[in-house]
Amino acid sequence: MANQKTKKILRTSLLVLLAALVIIQFIHPAKNISTTASPKDIAVLYPMPDSVHQILQKACYDCHSNNTRYPWYNNIQPVAWWLNDHISDGKEELNFSEFGNRPLAKQAKKLKKIAHEVQEGGMPLGSYTWIHRDAILTDNEKNILIDWATNLSNQIAAQAPVQN
Repeated sequence: MANQKTKKILRTSLLVLLAALVIIQFIHPAKNISTTASPKDIAVLYPMPDSVHQILQKACYDCHSNNTRYPWYNNIQPVAWWLNDHISDGKEELNFSEFGNRPLAKQAKKLKKIAHEVQEGGMPLGSYTWIHRDAILTDNEKNILIDWATNLSNQIAAQAPVQN
């Protein structure tokens, strides 16, 4: 008798779970896709070599810009919610598309942080490169990105008003 009751509870629970999984497939967050470059985009505001732009596109922009290239599994919930949260967090920390909205001193600091994170292997995230193998940076690409970020940081810092 107890065995029958346990089976019924288990079966009902599985059906409720299955129904919930089906229902959530119809609830998607807004996608992070922009068709035009923002006037505050770092590539619009500052000269950027093609090599740097290509590196940023393959390893950074999915989480740190207003234009994400979504993988096929983004259509499966709750994965889309997780990705959306990850992108929101990344853009809050650094958004290349809105880079010019920061004061010059903060832009310079952010670029120094980029150089540091790349140098130390903190970016791109391992959880990102695990799936996006093409985003793994070679030593040469790291050096290109570090040199660019450091040089641009110094140029911007020289323009920034002195803060007391």
